[in-house]
Formats: sequence, structure tokens, C-alpha cells
Amino acid sequence: METQLRVGLVGAGPWARTVHAPGISDHPGTSLSAVWTRRPEVAEALAEEHGTYACASFEELLGEVDAVAFAVPPAVQAEYALPAAKAGKHLILEKPLAHDVAAAQRIADAVSQADVVALLMLTLRYTLQTREWLAGLAEAGGWKGGHARWLSGALLGEKYGGSPWRQAEGALGDIGPHAFDLMDAALGEITGVLAAHRSDADLWHVLLEHEGRATSTVALSTRLPMRPTVTEFAVYGDAGFRSMGRKPGQEGESFTALLDDFAALIASGVREHDCDVHRGLHLQRVLAECLRVAS
Repeated sequence: METQLRVGLVGAGPWARTVHAPGISDHPGTSLSAVWTRRPEVAEALAEEHGTYACASFEELLGEVDAVAFAVPPAVQAEYALPAAKAGKHLILEKPLAHDVAAAQRIADAVSQADVVALLMLTLRYTLQTREWLAGLAEAGGWKGGHARWLSGALLGEKYGGSPWRQAEGALGDIGPHAFDLMDAALGEITGVLAAHRSDADLWHVLLEHEGRATSTVALSTRLPMRPTVTEFAVYGDAGFRSMGRKPGQEGESFTALLDDFAALIASGVREHDCDVHRGLHLQRVLAECLRVAS
């Protein structure tokens, strides 16, 4: 692009400070033009660190930018992403897209009507490791089943243990979108939740059905006292067995790749992407179905 995209950041928590703000500031196609949160002193500190300024209101931020990046809880994102899309701003969104399906649908509809780019930060999908793994699976074909395991003690630690929305949503809302997205990409679109169980300790076991009749199982927890985090994705079928782990510290790489795609989509006029807002809506429906089946 001839000029950098002016990006406004909504949020100033750990994820915004360590991933969003430095990523937007350092990327050649974007500039961090403004920061806003509901806590002015926190926004001012983050803005000062990156040589930009804190807006007094969300409306002021919208008037200063071409795009808005969100690093806030799902309910807050749903509240502010809607007017941002209606104002014609391109969006970088966190997972899950919203706090329920109805809110996610409203965001997706607004994005379509405004004809803006809206990408979801599904961290794993943007890494080179994942892209090569999925490309290999697509080339081989014939996969009949698979499993995902994401087991950690993230909510027992200091970094995310104080996050009210993560404590409320638990593993399903926090890491579920990542796991479901990758199994969906590997085996075909998730068409149903055949079984779902949540233990008192927030350990989830989910049985999924995919397009083409493949099935997969997903185990999720963010409250198990284990280090390092256990993360494994695997598929099996006519071409044998193939698995992939998760390398730590890939968040920056993933966000840079997202920004690459984000800028390219805006410049080209293309709006569809594997991790666009409609992907977020699909995953929101899977989350809701898990909750329904488990209740």
C-alpha cells in the first residue's frame, strides 16, 4: 500500500500490550494511530509507550482511523465492533467474536453491509507451521477422524488468572475457538456436536461431526496444574496419522501474518478469508451448541 493504514486499538490489557500494540506499531503497512479504553490512565500509558495518543472517547477514535483492532472481552467487542463496522472501519477482531450467537450475527451482518475487511485473531491459523500442516492434509485427503488436546493451567497463573471474562467463559470460550477452528480446517466443516461434557473443574470433552461424516474429539482445560501446556492436533485416515503440536511464543509471528493479510485484502478489495468474520460466526454457533448439548 502507498500509505500506512491508521489503526486504532481498543483495549490495553496484557494481550494488547504484548501483541497488538507492538505488532501494529512495527508492521510496515500499519501505524498505531490511537488508543482507547474505558480506563483513561491505562490507555494513556500504552499510547505514550508507542508514541501515539489516547482518545477521550470511542467516537473520537473512530474519527481518527481507517481500522480498529480489538483486544477486549467478547461482550465489549460486540458492543463496539458493530458501530465501528457501520462507520466503515475495517476490523481486527478477537475470539470469540461475541458473547452469544445473536451478537455475532449482528457484527457479521454489519461487516457485510459496510463491505469492510474483518479478520479474527485465530493465533494458530496464521503460523507457517499450521499453514504447511493443513496444506499437506488437503493434498493427501481421505481423513476419517482426529483429535485435539489443549490442556493448561493458564487461569491458575497471574497473567490470565485475573481476567473476569476468561474465568466466566472458561476453557470453552477462551481456547475452544482455536481448537474447533483447526479441527474444522483439517477435517471439514463442523456440522454437529454429538456430545459435550464439562466437569466441575472446567475440563471439557467434545465429540464433533464434520462434513463428509468424519468425527473428532476435543479436550479442553485452562485449570489443570501442568507446565508446559499440552497442545496437540491430529488426524488419521487413508493417508495414515499426522499430528501437530503448538510452538510457544508464536503470537507475534501470527499477528504479523494477520496484518499482512489484512493490508492485502484492503488494498485488493477482496473480503473473503479463511479467518474472516463469518468464520467467527460459525465458531460462535459451535460454542453455543456445545453449551446446549452439555446442559
